[in-house]
Amino acid sequence: MQFVKASTFEEWRTVCRGLLARHVPPSGVVFGDTDRSPSLFDATDDSEALPPPADSKSPVVFRIPKSFLQAAERIACHTAPDRWERLYRTLWRMTHGEPRLLEVTTDDDVHRLVMMEKAVRRDAHKMKAFVRFRKVESPEGEHFVAWHRPEFRIVRLTAPFFARRFPSMCWTILTPSESVHWDLQQLNYGPGAAASEAPQGDELEDLWKTYYGSIFNPARIKLKMMTQEMPTRHWPTLPETDIIPDLLADAPRRVAEMIARQEGFATSAADFLPQTLTFDALRAAAAGCKGCDLHEHATQTVFGEGPVDSGLMLIGEQPGDQEDLVGRPFVGPAGKILDEALAKVGISRDRIYVTNSVKHFKYNLSGKRRLHSNPDVREVTACKPWVEAEIELVQPQVIVCLGATAARQIIGPEFRVTKHRAVPQKTRHCENTIGTWHPSAILRQPSQTRRNEMLLELASDLRLAAQLTGFGE
Repeated sequence: MQFVKASTFEEWRTVCRGLLARHVPPSGVVFGDTDRSPSLFDATDDSEALPPPADSKSPVVFRIPKSFLQAAERIACHTAPDRWERLYRTLWRMTHGEPRLLEVTTDDDVHRLVMMEKAVRRDAHKMKAFVRFRKVESPEGEHFVAWHRPEFRIVRLTAPFFARRFPSMCWTILTPSESVHWDLQQLNYGPGAAASEAPQGDELEDLWKTYYGSIFNPARIKLKMMTQEMPTRHWPTLPETDIIPDLLADAPRRVAEMIARQEGFATSAADFLPQTLTFDALRAAAAGCKGCDLHEHATQTVFGEGPVDSGLMLIGEQPGDQEDLVGRPFVGPAGKILDEALAKVGISRDRIYVTNSVKHFKYNLSGKRRLHSNPDVREVTACKPWVEAEIELVQPQVIVCLGATAARQIIGPEFRVTKHRAVPQKTRHCENTIGTWHPSAILRQPSQTRRNEMLLELASDLRLAAQLTGFGE
């Protein structure tokens, strides 16, 4: 029986080379850590105890997968007493008839090593994430010191990362088992240190707290996951953990504020819907809608119009400048394009119900000009109850969404005009919902050729909608 010592990957690798060269099987060797207290087995000097190579004139060449050596370097950082024996036994088996052993994930040795490597990876990741340096002033200049308590001996594994990340500052990381110092040129390793030897705070603390408070998302609080990802043993060295109780206590208020900001305003169109679902009641109620801020600047509510028994419903984005002044949908330049497309199909406007996703004109002033501005998600969401009420009233056989805003509101957020145009889809609102160009998009095309193409495509989509509705039968 051979008794050998190893505390680092390099020591283990050197020892294993000798063991393999001397054909020492795993059953013939016992590993121990060099920094462990001497035991009865440690009385034997390893280099002297090893038998000579079987044939020094013909050294045996072993081919070891690079991936195994990379994993072994990480596993060497684990503190499990059996890591050296597991590694050597696996190495021996790969070089003695089981070259593809690492692919057998159910093997006890392989599984155990994989678990150890994962644990070391997690610990190294947390060290990279949770080390917090404190600035120390000295006659030699600024020095940054951090204390960290990793689960395993990963200082040598992670130190190169910090050297690359902070190459221009002198820093030291202290851990209970080992320390490392970067002097702007090289890494120097030393013994471990107690937490009391590290500085307890500096002016950077407030910066960390401010940063953490700004990225803290109260809508995603999962305490179990939080403590799993940020183990409490690291909290004493993390300045931001001081403010976690206050952030958690304030989370409900911030969540309510986020909901109001992201899903709509404190009110929406739902607060103004009439008790009775009739066209006149809806139109009258919508005239006084203050479900979002757009009513403050628009001239009036532009509600839908047309026969409620049409069977075909067109939904645009929002009224434009002329629609806002007149109070009717699609009466401006975009309306003329729509009429032109309808004429190509032979459909009269008075046969269809036409409305918009948003009932108030949103614009930006440029001098005296009111320039169209797209409604945002909150405004579209706040106005959605009006459209849904109109759909419920009209009960259309086919809905044509003019433009992406309407299509995403009715069909879904994944809708893309260039990808899904002219494809009838079943939605919860209607058996056949078609998305197509908004007439304004055609107007904005600089090329007359392209405008003509898009106009024909719009007409083609309206023709399809008419056919599905049964117009002309």
